[in-house]
Parts: sequence; structure tokens; C-alpha cells
Amino acid sequence: MESNYARAMGLAGSLRFDAIESPALAGNPLGDPARRAVIVYLPPSYDAEGSRRYPVLYCLHGYTGSALGLVAARPWERNVVQWMDLLIAQRRMPEAILVLVDGFTRLGGSQYIDSIHNGAYASYVVRDVVEHVDRSYRTMAHEGGRAVLGKSSGGFGAMHLVMEHPGTFGAFASHSGDAYFRYASPPSFKSVQRTLERHEFEIAAFVESFERRHKRAQAEYETMEMLGYAAAYSPRSARAFDLDLPFDLRSGEMRDDVFARWLAFDPVERVPLRGAELGRLRLRYLDCGRRDEYGLDIGARLVAERMRALGLDVRHEEFDDDHRNVGYRYEISLPALAAVLD
Repeated sequence: MESNYARAMGLAGSLRFDAIESPALAGNPLGDPARRAVIVYLPPSYDAEGSRRYPVLYCLHGYTGSALGLVAARPWERNVVQWMDLLIAQRRMPEAILVLVDGFTRLGGSQYIDSIHNGAYASYVVRDVVEHVDRSYRTMAHEGGRAVLGKSSGGFGAMHLVMEHPGTFGAFASHSGDAYFRYASPPSFKSVQRTLERHEFEIAAFVESFERRHKRAQAEYETMEMLGYAAAYSPRSARAFDLDLPFDLRSGEMRDDVFARWLAFDPVERVPLRGAELGRLRLRYLDCGRRDEYGLDIGARLVAERMRALGLDVRHEEFDDDHRNVGYRYEISLPALAAVLD
């Protein structure tokens, strides 16, 4: 469905708000909808009756984000669609299609991983969303015509998808993507353990209480975030809230066996094992603010080092900022990705 929202944002291109029914997400234990929004930005020259085909950039939102959140207007900032439109208008990048993917779950996000607890979100992206876009729009429907990018959990998702599903995307960009879990995750564990203790260690009781509140404390947000990660990395079964956390709920002692399951998804750990998948990419792009609150600048640096140790070129940049409000980095990644695609 074409939207007037593009005009409200002052775009030269147009926006389509589509909806797809995803078989990969059907019947998931959390009861999240299988019908999802897919928002598509079409560049100014796109003509529904024409013959020209366009490369496609797939954008993944971060934790607690959504496809609609990616097009939200913010004072004094540009969202990713506005950056794309401006860069095309200024001839700083070739025209391309931009697709905004929705990966939200009841626990705040999916990490774009196939999980028995959340649903098959990786398959949903590379199969259901990509097939819809290729069927509905004049795309370059092959690996060299697609790239994937995202920020935070979306950056992690971009790295996960190119390693787990080679042949779908020809390039990726990760902005402040989740990596080096040994630094990023453990600082929250004590707060999560204390929060769950107040709910008698019942995850379902905590989630239901969280959903009823109009305002939540920071510790409650941290707890929901760690539960979201556990649903992706360490689900115990396909029953809602049946999760393993990387620490003993009652004592707080670290559980190395569970944390090892988390580390199996850590890009720092995975890159050395995925040289063939990463080697076929045309661009490997990583950046992060040097003051990132989660230490993800260390993660990006180590991922870049691991890639170079495999003999791979990687574009890695650090800049003077923290984790939030760094959407201005799209000014760099969008042209870089578009430049390497067919």
C-alpha cells in the first residue's frame, strides 16, 4: 500500500507499507503475530510500469525496535529512510530500494535467529521477506544485488545472517552490533537475578508484571533484554518462558554451560569458523562509538581483527560517540553498500 507519509517526511522517493504472512513465524510459543509489516522505500526513478531493476538494502532494527520505528520522525535527526533519500538526491549513492524488516517479539527482539522459543526469524528474513520483495518489486534478485545492515541487535543480525545464510546477501554493515558477549552481557546479570528474585524466580510472572506496568525501572528493562537474548541463544524448550539463563536464578552463580551456548552465537567466536561464508562478501563493514556503554567498540574491533586474520578485507571505523542516536552513521554505510552491489 502506497503511503502519503513519504510526502509528510519530504521524501523525493516513495514508501510502501506491505504486510506478509510469515510461515516461519506461525505458531511461535510467545504468540507473536506471523503477519508482519514490511516497509519499502522506492527511489525517485522507480516506475511500476518500467523495466529497470534495482539493488536492495535490507535494514534490521535494534532491540525494542520495529519496522515502524525505523520510519519514525525524530527532532534534529534523520531516520534511515531520510538518509537514503537525501544521499540519492545529492548523488552520493546510486538509486536502490530500501526494505525495513520487523523483528520485534514479546520479549523485545528476536536477534534475527531461528529459535524454538521465538520462531524462525532468520528464515523469516531470508525466505519470507526476501521472496516477497523480489516478487513484488523490480529487484536484482540475487546475492550480488542485496545487502543487509543494522544497528545494535540489527548489526548483530546482519552479521548472523551473512554467516548463517550465505548466498542471500552480497555485503553487510554493522553499526554498534552486538559482539564480544564476555564484555557486553555479564554486567547486567546481577541486576537481572535480583529483579527475578522479587518475582519468586518465575519468568512468566515477571513478564506479565512488566507488561501491566505503565512505567518500568531500568533494572526491569535490563531483565527483559536478557530474557530476549536467552530466548534466542539458550531456550530450553518450545514452551513459552522456558529459558536457560547464564546464571543460577537463586544463587546468581554463573552457569558456564549456558553462557557457552550464548558464545556460540557471538560474532567474535564465530568469525574464525566462517571464512568461506564471509569470503564471498563484497563488503564487510563495522563501526562503533568509542564510548559505547556496552563495550561493543571492543567487540567490533575484535570481529575486524578476526576477519583480517582470515585474510579478509574489512572496513572498520571507530568514532567519538556512545551507543545512542548514531543514525548519522548511515551517511557512510548506505553509499558504501550500494557501491558494491550490481
